[in-house]
Amino acid sequence: MSNTKEKLFTEFQAPTTQEWLDKIEVDLKGADFQKRLVWRTPEGFNVQPFYRKEDVDKLDTPNALPGEFPFVRGNKKDDNTWYIRQEITADDAKAANAKALDILNKGIDSLSFRIAGKNVSKQFVEQLLNGIYCDIVEVNFSTCKRHSVELAQILVDYFKEKGYDPEKIVGSIDWDPMEKIVIKGKDVEAILQFGPQLVETLKDYPHFRCIAVNAVSLNNSGAYIVQELGYALAWGNEYMQQLVNAGIDPTLAARKIKFNMGISENYFMEIAKFRAARLLWAQIVKQYEPKCDCACQMCVNAVTSEYNMTIFDAHVNLLRSQTETMSAALGGVHSIVVTPFDEAYETPNDFSERIARNQQLLLKEECHFNTVVDPGAGSYYIEQLTSSLATEAWKIFLRVEDEGGFLAAIKAGTVQDDINATNDKRHTLAAQRREFILGTNQFPNFTETSDGKQPKQHCCGCGHQEATAYKTINATRLAADFEALRLTTEKASKQPVAFMLTIGNLVWRQARAQFSTNFLACAGYKVIDNLGFATVEEGIDEALKAGADIVVICSSDDEYAEYAPAAFKYLNGRAMFVVAGAPACADDLRQAGIEHFIHVKVNQLETLRLFNEKLGIK
Repeated sequence: MSNTKEKLFTEFQAPTTQEWLDKIEVDLKGADFQKRLVWRTPEGFNVQPFYRKEDVDKLDTPNALPGEFPFVRGNKKDDNTWYIRQEITADDAKAANAKALDILNKGIDSLSFRIAGKNVSKQFVEQLLNGIYCDIVEVNFSTCKRHSVELAQILVDYFKEKGYDPEKIVGSIDWDPMEKIVIKGKDVEAILQFGPQLVETLKDYPHFRCIAVNAVSLNNSGAYIVQELGYALAWGNEYMQQLVNAGIDPTLAARKIKFNMGISENYFMEIAKFRAARLLWAQIVKQYEPKCDCACQMCVNAVTSEYNMTIFDAHVNLLRSQTETMSAALGGVHSIVVTPFDEAYETPNDFSERIARNQQLLLKEECHFNTVVDPGAGSYYIEQLTSSLATEAWKIFLRVEDEGGFLAAIKAGTVQDDINATNDKRHTLAAQRREFILGTNQFPNFTETSDGKQPKQHCCGCGHQEATAYKTINATRLAADFEALRLTTEKASKQPVAFMLTIGNLVWRQARAQFSTNFLACAGYKVIDNLGFATVEEGIDEALKAGADIVVICSSDDEYAEYAPAAFKYLNGRAMFVVAGAPACADDLRQAGIEHFIHVKVNQLETLRLFNEKLGIK
């Protein structure tokens, strides 16, 4: 056998980047390359339609190795295993324990208990953890920040009584007073003094973290990826600085910080986000001169987003959370929480929690996402996204540091203003259908009703009500405005009927009828589509026979000048009249008395609110 290795395709000459661009320019036929093919992301940088090896050669990230500083490729060298985590509200210790033991037999290996401050006691914790082997299962806890040190001491005593090896205890306490400031505007600055005491209490447990950075709350408030990342870094650095200033060794301080981050639907960018997060956090911690590089590792618990969840067509939430989970798994996080698909409107039930668990188990047991370390490495696209996100997030981090640090920034309200502005912008884009919400502002389920579902209101539950001293983040889910509109329509004495008067050019009337049915069904209207009518009078007669409240004429721009005035005159105010499209003759049609036009450039939400008002639905 010949030892000569033959390289494939050597007879072909590789085209240069300029040759690719020249070819694209020809195919665009004079259209602007920048406008047609370059994606202007909301994250503050542009994404090109293609990347080549030369684009990545200038980056440092491809040269990194798994498990080595700066950990851009992950904290592990041998596999990509993550903890499958489920959250349990522990109002009753015995019931919460029974649930924990049950789900441990169903694939969960990380438990998260939410305990009310009034319930923090030795007896409660013992009953809660009865039969749970804390040296095998990751255990996480959340309670009122005033009771966290007390809880930590109870846990340390419990671990000692059970004879657990401190090296084998993996878990966390979710202590993050600054979240209360940034989200709720509460003056809890005095609680920050407990941080060093909390760290000292748990110093002998190297894998049990107790200082949390809950950047997931920014994700759930509508923050763009680069905002969540930049502010999370500043947030973590604020805690790091406070601990070091209080005399905590930098190595210990860094090992006690845990990041809870959200996952949005932007698949590849979320993979890159976690890579960029580890890269930047490692650089930040390195400046504190820890005793070993391992202290620079970023520990991330990733949680699928609630911001894009919907109460209508709620099973679409499963598709959203599945791709989000894939992003986090491929991004190499420590643990993942999949938010059950019904979280937006009810307390998750056994079925939705089971599906949420299985979403992760599917990726592990059938897709083997846990076997390959950093599979995105070397991808020209993902490497470029990692670098771009790191660059833009670092700008936010430096801006916050210039303001005096994260605590000073949230007290001044600049962080809240930034997130609120993004949330408002995204709601506006959703109202204009420039940000899609499948099943809500695009392609709704025409026959679905709420069946009593109402948006769920969240509360702290700790029992303490501090005065609002600072600006707050006004978080609302992206679909909330459309859902409120549709719920209002459902309460009407009669479901509005929208009738498609299709006439003229076959292609145009069908396209515009499809657009209009989707547009109007988003308000909960009953939509009646049609194949076509020979005359506008025939169409109007059929519409009135069907009890139409809205008649939408669907035709071509050229034919509207003839059909629209005739149909409007024949209808004679017996129903609302709408033209589907923005024809050149629109001004003439307005002069004829036609007021309403629907097309891709109108604000869908405002238009539907106006229609409801005209129909007497409030």
